[in-house]
Amino acid sequence: MRFIISLFITGIVIAVAAYIVPGAHVAGFGWAIITGLVIGFVNAFIGGVLRLFTFPINWLTFGLISFIITVLMIMLSDNIMGNKFNIDGFWTAALFAIVVAILEIIIDKMLGNKR
Repeated sequence: MRFIISLFITGIVIAVAAYIVPGAHVAGFGWAIITGLVIGFVNAFIGGVLRLFTFPINWLTFGLISFIITVLMIMLSDNIMGNKFNIDGFWTAALFAIVVAILEIIIDKMLGNKR
């Protein structure tokens, strides 16, 4: 049940972020949920491997490389999703990642980290 609630909240966050960020578009709420799944899987598998290889430079840059990897994973998810999820460029993906992170922090605080 927690997974379904988490999936629903992720869909809301993706949809709201796509509404807020100019240049980010999602086809609908169902596609926002699928986009959240795709971003999560891509970030976990490919992003995890990239973070492992870039750990020394990530440590030196205080996590900036990890943020850049997250932005690149959002752009890869854009390519995987086709026309159902579109990001106009690197800076749009960066702003999208920041908005998603802020919205998730707000929702976690409102729900008391029970998500």
